[in-house]
Amino acid sequence: MDNRTYTDILELLHREVKPALGCTEPIAVALAVAKACSLHRPMRPSRIRVQVSANILKNAMGVGIPGTGMVGLNIAVALAMECGNPDYGLEVLKDLTPADVEKAKAYASEGRVKISLANTPKKLYIDAECLYGPVENPEHRSRTVIQDDHDAIVLVSKDTEVLLDNMSSAADGEDSASGQEAVSHKTTLDYHLNMRKIFDFATKEARLEDIAFLLDAARMNRALAEEGLARPYGLQVGRTIQDNIHRNVFGKGLLTHCMAMTAAASDARMAGCTLPAMSNSGSGNQGITVTMPVVAAAEQFGSSEEQLIRALTLSHLTAIHIKGYLGKLSALCGCVVASTGSACGIVWLSGGSFDQVCSAIKNMIGNITGMVCDGAKVGCALKVASGVSSAVQSAVLALDNHCVTGNDGIIEDDVEKSIRNLGTIGSKGMQVTDEMILNIMVCK
Repeated sequence: MDNRTYTDILELLHREVKPALGCTEPIAVALAVAKACSLHRPMRPSRIRVQVSANILKNAMGVGIPGTGMVGLNIAVALAMECGNPDYGLEVLKDLTPADVEKAKAYASEGRVKISLANTPKKLYIDAECLYGPVENPEHRSRTVIQDDHDAIVLVSKDTEVLLDNMSSAADGEDSASGQEAVSHKTTLDYHLNMRKIFDFATKEARLEDIAFLLDAARMNRALAEEGLARPYGLQVGRTIQDNIHRNVFGKGLLTHCMAMTAAASDARMAGCTLPAMSNSGSGNQGITVTMPVVAAAEQFGSSEEQLIRALTLSHLTAIHIKGYLGKLSALCGCVVASTGSACGIVWLSGGSFDQVCSAIKNMIGNITGMVCDGAKVGCALKVASGVSSAVQSAVLALDNHCVTGNDGIIEDDVEKSIRNLGTIGSKGMQVTDEMILNIMVCK
């Protein structure tokens, strides 16, 4: 593998695998608000206006905000104003205290936060504006825009001064201008990945010291899993699976271990646990689902630390690659993508070949392609468990050299064409589905 390809893959891995505290959609909103508020501290804004894209709203309506016992954007915005630190990125709220929560609740209850839908075709768009002084004629204002990526700040303004403007370069797909908040708007597809490159990088080419940071993913997401098994969060999907081993409903083995650990982590995170998750492609649940089945399998198999690191690299990069064809937010549930990555990691930990890894991908695409995303919520743990179950099934079938063929549905013999077909369905074919889901959610 040439140096350019190696560097690109490593750059992409670091870009898409990051710690996040709380569900990334309300946290991204909190990041935008915290950045806008930081420009006029120590003043407090008299009101905050936030416009978001429909998909941001969909994924922020029903999810718990860490440390608050509440759901939704209003409390996330008020907390960001009170104690958010934009320097922390997607961990923007990690310094919150009980006193901050009480102050934020009071601020939100006074009607100072206004959330509305932005008129934009973008799936991921957040426009946060802080206003200071009289309602009719504010003395000061500040504004921050995030688009395309959860932490991609593309516009910052203070009163009449524009401090950063990368909106045009982001829209054009160019690299952003220099500056502290500037990020690359190079898309995943611009890296020209394929499964052969990913497999070779993860299993052979990558220097261990370059990818060892993925042990942080194992550590963070395992802590969430243990928290979810220990306490009654959300629907308690993970705890219920674990408890029912003893009732002979679930057998004690790899499948149950993977499902329980992964679902428990999702239970905790979506119900507002204050522990961070290591995210993948802007999603904590995807980060959990791409990580925990591989961790559980490594424990079950007695794998070495190096084997775990390389399997996690394969899993994360596979999910990033597939997600590139879907975009950050779509009507297709992210656990479909993430569990496909974990299926690949399980196959490799089991001694599987490259061809068997590709078979696992095709088995996954042939199985749960139609799973829809109806917003971030505590019920996501159910979908996570279903995705993990499919991942283990797909891995086992692949290891026995059983694979969905190119004669079946959207599957093609070429794994890359199969991945692109999945992306086309999720990004274009399900647009109407996405709109209908949102309409149902906002009207009920």
